[in-house]
Amino acid sequence: MMESRVNADTATPALPRHTARDLTAGGNIAEIELDGQVYTLRITKAGKLILTK
Repeated sequence: MMESRVNADTATPALPRHTARDLTAGGNIAEIELDGQVYTLRITKAGKLILTK
């Protein structure tokens, strides 16, 4: 799920934020595609993120 945030001082949109748990559908792994390349996003047991090609 993407949250849209606005900086109140400048009234411009802030960076988009995506929840890793949403990207992995509550699991620990998801595939992300960029320009035809597929990457794997993993959430470790320690709660860290690893992105690999």
